[in-house]
Amino acid sequence: MKKMITLIMVIMALLLTACGGPKEEKVEDNGALKVGLVLSTGGLGDKSFNDSAYAGLKEAEEKLGVKIKYVEPANVSEFDTFLRQFAEADYDLIVGIGFQMRDSIVKVAEEYPAVHFLMVDEPIDMPNVISATFNEPEGSFVAGALAGMMTKTDTIGFIGGMEVPLIKRFGDGFMAGAKYINPEITTFEAYVGGNSPFNDPARGKEMALSMIDSKADVVYHAAAGSGMGVFEAAKERGVYGVGVDSNQDGVVPGTVLTSMLKKVDKAVFAIIKETKEKGFTAGQKDFNLANDGVGITDLQYTKDQISEDKLKRIEEIKADIISGKIDVAAEMSKLK
Repeated sequence: MKKMITLIMVIMALLLTACGGPKEEKVEDNGALKVGLVLSTGGLGDKSFNDSAYAGLKEAEEKLGVKIKYVEPANVSEFDTFLRQFAEADYDLIVGIGFQMRDSIVKVAEEYPAVHFLMVDEPIDMPNVISATFNEPEGSFVAGALAGMMTKTDTIGFIGGMEVPLIKRFGDGFMAGAKYINPEITTFEAYVGGNSPFNDPARGKEMALSMIDSKADVVYHAAAGSGMGVFEAAKERGVYGVGVDSNQDGVVPGTVLTSMLKKVDKAVFAIIKETKEKGFTAGQKDFNLANDGVGITDLQYTKDQISEDKLKRIEEIKADIISGKIDVAAEMSKLK
């Protein structure tokens, strides 16, 4: 009988310990904001969109003391699963990266109306979603203007990951910027497509070589990991590549003319900071040239190849876009 009582007491103790587990975990969190990040396909190491988002998350961990976790879906079919896992784990803010995740964010945000989400790249009008959007055409226009000044063949190219409206905004802005400098410039555009549109450097290289063989001497990409192939082709043929999203100038120093900065890291950090300090407020937050949400790099490796008058002209173009003297949308409409 004593053995039976002892056994029951042990079982009860174990059950109480198990029930107390989550409470102890919350005490260890010490009230820290919990932020989960679902990266886009391609994952870390793309030296582009995903890496930039992760940098913003890490900055929040280091400077704001938030608790973080990130996941790298192998394909779009895993988006829903990872978003739900974070929601079930009571994360305070769940960040989804890239236009491909929009439908999944909408679906899971409807299923978990008390959970807060950040959608980076696409507007979503829901009471538990913040949308961070970027004026990619403005930053791309500046990069295109520089390309228009630097081309010797009056021919440039653009390679996107997928032929969708968001990616076309990069290419159209770039080509409009080049044509603002010289309306007679020849432009090429192509899209990687396939099963890995943003992680197929071999295909990116093949397409870039084709453009270069057709006299393009500046090729811009908005294709994440596929863009690494564009840089390889540019280096082999001695022409310029233009990077995207994060500062890719150092990937192939001297070959990458500049990079169009889409400051996802800045947006992710700013929204986490605001959520931590002021609470969650749904709505759309726009990042553009005026608020330093987009732009180009400081030309660390190529500045000595660009004349002072060209550098001055680029600064004038930036100022004119911010003031409204240059209407980027109107310039893009001239392409059609």
